[in-house]
Amino acid sequence: MSSSSFQTTTLRATSTAAAVVYTAAITLDSTTAVATGTFTANVGELVTDSDNLVSLPQAAGISALVADTDTSDSSKQSQLISALVAPKDLISLIPTLRALGRQQGPALVIHVPVSSASDVSDVLAVRDSGSAILRSTSRQDAVDYAVAASIAAQRLGTPIVHCFPAESPDSAEFQGYAAASTQEAIRTYLQTEKISDESVHDAVRLALAAVVGEERELVSYFGARDAQVVYVTFGNVISRAAASAVAGVGVVQISLARPLNPLVLRQAVPASAKRVVALDQIQRTETGWGGPLFFDLALVAWEHRPILLNAVLPSSPAGLATLTPEQLEAINAHALTLTSPAHFNAAAVAGIPEDASVPPQPLDESGAGEATTVGAYGQLLRDVFGLRLRVANASESKSIWGNGGRAESTPEFGFGRLAAEAQERARLVAAVTAVLRDVKVPLSRELHAALAEWLGSRDDPSKASASAAAQISKLLKTEAAGNSALEDIIGLQAHFAVQSNWLVGGDAWAYDIGGSGVHHVLSSGMNINVLLVDTAADPTALQRGGARKKDIGLYAMNYGSAYVASVAVYASYAQVLQALAEADAFPGPAVVVAYLPRAASVIGVLQQSKRAVDEGSWPLYRWDPRHDPGSFQLDSEKLRRELADFLKRDSALAAVSRAAPKLSAAIAPVSVEARAGDRLARKARGDVDALMAGLAVSGPPLLILYASDGGNGEEAARRLAKSARRRGMTVRCMGMDEYDFEELAYERTLLISVSTAGQGEIPTAGREFLKALLATAANLSETAFAVFGLGDSHYWPRAEDAVFYNKPARDLDRRLAELGARRIAGPGLGDDQDADGWEAGFGAFESELWQALNLDVVSSAADEPEEPPARTDEDNKVISNFLRGTIAQAIADTSTGAVDEWDGKLLKFHGTYMQDDRDMRAARLARGEEKAYSFMIRVRLPGGVATPAQWLAMDALASEHGNQTMKITTRQTFQLHGVLKRNLRETMRGINRGLMDTLAACGDVNRNVVASANPLQAHLQPEVARLASDISTHLLPATSAYHEIWLADEQVAGSAEQTSATTDYEPLYGPTYLPRKYKIAIAIPPENDVDVFAYDLGYIAILDDAQENILGYNVVIGGGMGMTHNNKATYPRLATCLGYVPKDRAVIVSEKVMLVQRDHGDRTNRKHARLKYTVDDHGMDWWREQVEARLGFSFEPARPYAFTRNGDRYGWTKSTPGLNNFTIFIQNGRIADLPGSPLKTALADVARKHTGNFRLTCNGHLIIADVKDEDVDSIARLLASHRLDNLDYSALRLHSMACVALPTCALAMAESERYLPRLIDLLDEVINQAGLRSDAIVIRMTGCPNGCARPYNAEIAFVGKAPGAYNLYLGGSHRGDRLNKVFRETVTEEQILEVLTPIIKQYAIERHEGEHFGDFVIRKGIIKATREGKDFHDI
Repeated sequence: MSSSSFQTTTLRATSTAAAVVYTAAITLDSTTAVATGTFTANVGELVTDSDNLVSLPQAAGISALVADTDTSDSSKQSQLISALVAPKDLISLIPTLRALGRQQGPALVIHVPVSSASDVSDVLAVRDSGSAILRSTSRQDAVDYAVAASIAAQRLGTPIVHCFPAESPDSAEFQGYAAASTQEAIRTYLQTEKISDESVHDAVRLALAAVVGEERELVSYFGARDAQVVYVTFGNVISRAAASAVAGVGVVQISLARPLNPLVLRQAVPASAKRVVALDQIQRTETGWGGPLFFDLALVAWEHRPILLNAVLPSSPAGLATLTPEQLEAINAHALTLTSPAHFNAAAVAGIPEDASVPPQPLDESGAGEATTVGAYGQLLRDVFGLRLRVANASESKSIWGNGGRAESTPEFGFGRLAAEAQERARLVAAVTAVLRDVKVPLSRELHAALAEWLGSRDDPSKASASAAAQISKLLKTEAAGNSALEDIIGLQAHFAVQSNWLVGGDAWAYDIGGSGVHHVLSSGMNINVLLVDTAADPTALQRGGARKKDIGLYAMNYGSAYVASVAVYASYAQVLQALAEADAFPGPAVVVAYLPRAASVIGVLQQSKRAVDEGSWPLYRWDPRHDPGSFQLDSEKLRRELADFLKRDSALAAVSRAAPKLSAAIAPVSVEARAGDRLARKARGDVDALMAGLAVSGPPLLILYASDGGNGEEAARRLAKSARRRGMTVRCMGMDEYDFEELAYERTLLISVSTAGQGEIPTAGREFLKALLATAANLSETAFAVFGLGDSHYWPRAEDAVFYNKPARDLDRRLAELGARRIAGPGLGDDQDADGWEAGFGAFESELWQALNLDVVSSAADEPEEPPARTDEDNKVISNFLRGTIAQAIADTSTGAVDEWDGKLLKFHGTYMQDDRDMRAARLARGEEKAYSFMIRVRLPGGVATPAQWLAMDALASEHGNQTMKITTRQTFQLHGVLKRNLRETMRGINRGLMDTLAACGDVNRNVVASANPLQAHLQPEVARLASDISTHLLPATSAYHEIWLADEQVAGSAEQTSATTDYEPLYGPTYLPRKYKIAIAIPPENDVDVFAYDLGYIAILDDAQENILGYNVVIGGGMGMTHNNKATYPRLATCLGYVPKDRAVIVSEKVMLVQRDHGDRTNRKHARLKYTVDDHGMDWWREQVEARLGFSFEPARPYAFTRNGDRYGWTKSTPGLNNFTIFIQNGRIADLPGSPLKTALADVARKHTGNFRLTCNGHLIIADVKDEDVDSIARLLASHRLDNLDYSALRLHSMACVALPTCALAMAESERYLPRLIDLLDEVINQAGLRSDAIVIRMTGCPNGCARPYNAEIAFVGKAPGAYNLYLGGSHRGDRLNKVFRETVTEEQILEVLTPIIKQYAIERHEGEHFGDFVIRKGIIKATREGKDFHDI
């Protein structure tokens, strides 16, 4: 937001127009104010910054300004053009509005002052241009709505036309936006994320609420609750006082006329209404018998079927007036007399005098009957061309309706007249040229300049206008006396003004093309336009009596040198205006085929028009042979199904299917073919063929490509493939980068399903395809396509980041269209924010797709084999034969380094995940190689206790089969990465030989049980480690599949019963195991080093008064860290206390809590399947009852305890008598040999010499435990020799933690382990400057929102959203007993430092004694405290 936006509380302006464009221009950054015509002077006095004001002599210059605005740079895509335009100039902007409505470009708001009904007519003339139309009704509203429109346009990218009441030039005051609350409201709305499928209605309404501080409805109702007559108005036509004064009257006032939802309109009208009157405040109707609001009413699916009436209220001499109660009473009395749909002049009924300066318009008040071209297309011709219009034949003749008529109505007559006039104008050009060349002819300087300028611009309507012609004629008259050289020019002066020449006819001309003379116009090459009005109820009917109807549009295309358009005034009014303007501008013949069906009523005409276009029987298109590529522009989403049949029938239309068309002598002479030219004919035929093949495709071949990160993109592709096969298509479905791009130009139909990765990036598996598509110059005119994208509209919260939403899909869609491919539908956009996720958008896209392909009818179920339902995770477990699946066969398959999806899910139960090196993914796929697959293996190590021998065993396996590193995980165990599939079994066997295993380290079972490793309480370590082992063993799956697959007959650790497959059973889990993972932790106060509240089940040790012995445990349940970005149904949660139990009952409690979750956890939605959601679904009282019922005893009340910290203690500590511990800081738990820091080698050396144990901590660090007193010196020297005793780190670094993330984690959206050290380097500079080097602040980072590094209870946390972008969370507790809350979304490194630096410095200065950072930011109001998961997302 501009810093100058809120400088004053009031604004003085010479006019409302000046205030409107000035306020809109300064409200948002990157705004260009545009003043056109006479408005420049008014605005210039306010917008003094020359860089912020553009003056244009004509409104058409806005189109060039839009085209010159570079939005290819994402940082510039929020640019806004705020323009002030006269109503009469709007029509010239239709092409620009239509283009911006369809593709990306700068945000555009056009402000239009209206002072008469004629002005309102001009505004509504662009209602089908794809732009929104907003109306304000007072001077203050004009400024408020201007700001709201600017915000909404920039937010959505939709052009908005804002009309407001024009005022006298007297000085006026307007309220500004200086109030802090208003500033904050606007700023907050600008920064909020777009809601799912955010509509223009929502965007304008919310923006307006931010500006004015209150909600305003854009479609509002007032008046009687049980109104019998309801008036629908655009703007303030009927006051509330007038409505209340007339009994039984209600008013629906519309402020946003486009887009207008028929359902919203229907809901606004009370069911009591017997008559609904569209009160159109316009000067004319395009048809002569129905205004825009009336057609909106006709589209409403009325439940109570009121009588629909249309009243027109033209301007009075006073301009736009609001009806008085007396005038409304008169109009209402007349409306009550009408018993069928009708149209009447409300001004005449109410006795309101009409503006005499405006010529009266013909009005058909019958409400039925035949529409004429005067009422519809004739009026449009007059609106667009005004005095330039020249209709050369008798266009009002009944022949237009196919009933015969005078000779003057024929195209031959009109063509002859226009040809003669063209010859006359050519003579004028010759005469003027001769005079200018003859130096002997006496001409004044003014006349010479005027004639020279006319000669150079004689075909430019803006320069060879009627006024310019009058000026030349005036000069000629002055100098004519005695100047015989000017006589010829004077005799031809009627042709100075360039005219728009038209022949108007009906569909009768399509039955005899040769006899009608249309071909003479086409072959002449003259600048003559033909408008043909088709009145058939069924435009696809081919016969009238014995005659066969021809498609003149396709016939004209065959000539290759004529402009051709197909339009329908009641389907797209703006498209008609654009087509007429383009036809006039085309320097040659043009044919516009227009649809206006006969019907018994006005509504029937409207409905039939809409039906014909929607069903594809009347396609809307424009074809300009000068433009290549892109000469054919399809303006309707569907083409008529019979188009291909037209080319096969024995008619003149069949000519377009041949390279060299052969027209019969009855149609045209041979010379016409020669003049048309073979090359242009072939080009026209190619366009028609592409039209048929691309948009009316119904043939078998279909290619479906997908690029997917999480699998949903692939799933959508496979659903499309299944649906296509059911419709009889031959389908190929494959990954995007697996496809041979060189074959793309030969594909007839292409569907793409693509997910969004990171910051609007295409998934890795589609990058090469996109690169090739952007680089190619291939002609894809033979290809029809549709793109479906999957994204999250709330993923990027800032308005300027909205471009990232489904960006890959939109990029692919745009590029394919640029290469000439024909868009079938879409692009479809699936949004994770929808109630049904991406599937909501997918359903709408699929429906549109099959309708557009004319394949919305599928084959019967009897004609195709039954397909099994999609397999779920629960199904997979049931059919796995107790976790066997086909794992043994998969790991024996040497043809690939991967396993399939379902075996991959089962492998998690065995302690391993399949991954791939994402750093190498793109390069390998580019070489045609499969991904660099490998496996992560996690060890089950209860309590994190390992012997030196086990350490060395893991070290050797990491070197031999892994990636030369080990990871101490946040699950207090070992993790290996980079194990190839061929080495998987041998690695598993090596782990078991070290008396460890991996069973249940992952999967939907109880996972590794963690326990406190605090060296200050070493005397309690053996007890809690034993409890961890006992619980882990007790809850271990009983299946023998693990031993069969990995170990064969070897002696192994553990006591799992080894049975044959036929007798396998799971006494605790059953065949479906648990709904999701189940995690357990044991903590010993005052140290919460395990983050006990972050687990499904936690035990908090309660000690005796001497703090020497464990008496029992407080049991807490319902913790968990995972969530999904912007999905508020998912959230982290901290565990809640069930009560206290003696320590001898701890193991059985773990079982019963697990069994309640097994039986009641959600098995249908894995995002809702964790125990934390079951707790919130049922409540703690219910849980306590369920667990106690299974236990057979009750929990005692929780006993007091206190946590003081949740980090590790580094360096040497004395534990039990004679034993010592040294805790080593290992950054992010990664054990690797790096240049200058051979950590892996050093720790192996320590393991070979150490005689005690190793304890792994839940923070990723290592304790050299149980060092005897006599060995302390030698171990100390050994640690020093390897620099392992170096603890000279900031407390911030010592309390940091990061998950693995890239390059191996498939879920990672951003770096974590590899990036956090660098970020801490930068933050350490701030910490040191603030004097906080020794003050502990818990800081954590994850590459995705699943929470493996437990970020959500850290004091500072970063959660990845995209490469280089993170959500910043603040306010977690140093004790681990409070969740944090998002402080800033999608921040980069620079923004992180910018945001945290002042807060850290403030903390250093203003903290209380002993106050931790997380407590400080809450006390100071920097962030709000979060106490339970359900309010985690509440800001």
